Amino acid sequence: MEVNTYLDISPEVQAALDEGKPVVALESTIICHGMPYPANVETALAVEDVIRSNGAVPATIAVIEGRIKAGLSKSQIEYLATAGNVRKLSRRDFPSVVADRADGATTVAGTMIVSAMAGIRVFVTGGIGGVHRGAGQSFDISADLQELKNTDVAVVCAGCKSILDIPATLEYLETAGVPVIVYGSDEFPAFYSVSSGCPAPMRIDTPQAIAEMLAVKRELGLAGGALVACPVPVEHEIPAEEIDGFIREALAQAEKEHVSGSRVTPYLLQKVVDLTQGRALATNRELVLNNAGIGARLAVGLCRIE
Repeated sequence: MEVNTYLDISPEVQAALDEGKPVVALESTIICHGMPYPANVETALAVEDVIRSNGAVPATIAVIEGRIKAGLSKSQIEYLATAGNVRKLSRRDFPSVVADRADGATTVAGTMIVSAMAGIRVFVTGGIGGVHRGAGQSFDISADLQELKNTDVAVVCAGCKSILDIPATLEYLETAGVPVIVYGSDEFPAFYSVSSGCPAPMRIDTPQAIAEMLAVKRELGLAGGALVACPVPVEHEIPAEEIDGFIREALAQAEKEHVSGSRVTPYLLQKVVDLTQGRALATNRELVLNNAGIGARLAVGLCRIE
């Protein structure tokens, strides 16, 4: 495939792609906007280690000085974790950040774009964006959902973030024709919690079986991505009824402080961490590590088939 002139693929990732080995993409928003330092660096490196231990090559994605990077070194991860003024990158933001030769941390949508550009089929994250609570008035719907509709990358996550309207998000994905697979459960997960109370649109119990389904999807010529939702290990969850109280308090505070637009999600996530006295941050780390293992095994399964 023709490589975009703005894209730098690391030697390790390029070698894996050339040899048909499994590669797993990782976002960088969690490094710059999702966790405090040094937890962000420790988590990013731990996730890469989990992917390697499960037989795949990690490719953390970001923009550094206007160059799109698929695969970061440890020093580049450290740089992003401590740099100031790193922009949050979704589809609309790439032209200006690249043109300005600036630094950018990719969201789910942004990481999907670069994954497809580089030829990476599987992407692991914590949770996707979705339809915000009160979207009927605010029209606040994450660009992640539109990217899932259009871009052929499998996104492995712990569901959509608990701060969102999960039933509305699932309705949007159904309308968009995005396959939503729940790994090993009959209920859709809610990020910090094992269950959202919403039934799983589709349950599949092994990464290999998910890989086989995704291979058939591609052979059928069906465009767009797929969502693989993995419940957080139960020993690390914050039960839904408990976390919802903290989320409602965070939402009330955001409204009081007139927080809007792209500031809403990072504000709410940080507020929930504060209100839970750090429990939410610990759960976030554990669910990402869990997703990484499943995503790596999915990438291995796809390579066996294709």
